Amino acid sequence: MPLRKGSSQSIVSSNIKTLVDEWKKDGTIGTSHPPTKRKAISQAVAIALARAGKSRNS
Repeated sequence: MPLRKGSSQSIVSSNIKTLVDEWKKDGTIGTSHPPTKRKAISQAVAIALARAGKSRNS
């Protein structure tokens, strides 16, 4: 499922959930293979925030 466009909190959260569900299903997020759920979530947050044009610190 493609990630949604936008920068609101609900869309960013939705994109994180989509990416983590993708990791649970086949063990990959995009072309990478995070070994643990913690690393998968961290990577999903980074991808979703980059897609929204935000940084973690703002």
